[in-house]
Amino acid sequence: MRPDVDPDLGTLYLVPTPIGDPDDITARAVAVLTSVAAVACEDTRNTLSLIRPLGVTARLLSYHEHNEESRGRQLLEMLLAGDDVAVVSDAGTPLVNDPGYRLVAAAIDAGVRVRPLPGASAPVTALIGSGLPVHRFQYVGFLPRKAAARRAALADLADTAATLIFFEAPHRMLETLRDMAETLGDRQVAAARNLTKADEEFLRGPLTGVVAALAAEDPVRGQFTVVLAGRDEGDDDSAKELAGKLATAMIGHGATSRFASDVIREVTGLPRNWVYDRVQAVERTRG
Repeated sequence: MRPDVDPDLGTLYLVPTPIGDPDDITARAVAVLTSVAAVACEDTRNTLSLIRPLGVTARLLSYHEHNEESRGRQLLEMLLAGDDVAVVSDAGTPLVNDPGYRLVAAAIDAGVRVRPLPGASAPVTALIGSGLPVHRFQYVGFLPRKAAARRAALADLADTAATLIFFEAPHRMLETLRDMAETLGDRQVAAARNLTKADEEFLRGPLTGVVAALAAEDPVRGQFTVVLAGRDEGDDDSAKELAGKLATAMIGHGATSRFASDVIREVTGLPRNWVYDRVQAVERTRG
């Protein structure tokens, strides 16, 4: 059990900031930023340009991946001394793809109240505008920069039925989308560019079509959030029926369970664990 909140300690606020249009900041966010003793942010210059027009005069403290440990200790000390602190990111909801969860965990353990505010989020904004299923989704963030590692990471997601959400830099968009098409097939995708800005754009369609559209640009520019359709579950029943027949035939002809599983997974595209369990079941029935 975590300790109860101590009312004598400060409060840690997690405050979303606009991802494009500055008017997307909420009245509650402004009130919190105005009231706290310090605002922890990725880049003090970016945050200053946001809060100055709002009349916020709180102390700004840089807080990023390179000083997360030392700055986190300082912020926790402030909270334990009774000061309220807000954490923001350069754009969007803090902690998503940014440092902060260690501070939140430490604050909770110390009895500090943690108050997350709702607000702007690029992954959710892109998802609901994508036209792809939203009932189940998985946020992936940035893929590895090197091609081999990126393809391996995509291969690990091949069996995921949930809609997938990625961030990508503009200069890597084409190679990433091409790797997606090569590794996962020509799935439906929505590439959201410059969300909530005046030039917001959604490029929707099959991966090959979006690749062709972006390939016509030289160079590709903008801030992208990529929403990719998950594995199509509509063909699972027929694939599972085929897998069962293949398992029975291959095990019956002396194939090892590992070899049979690898072949069946490659042919059907079914999840690794399901295929292995099916092959094991066939082996057990044969004694």
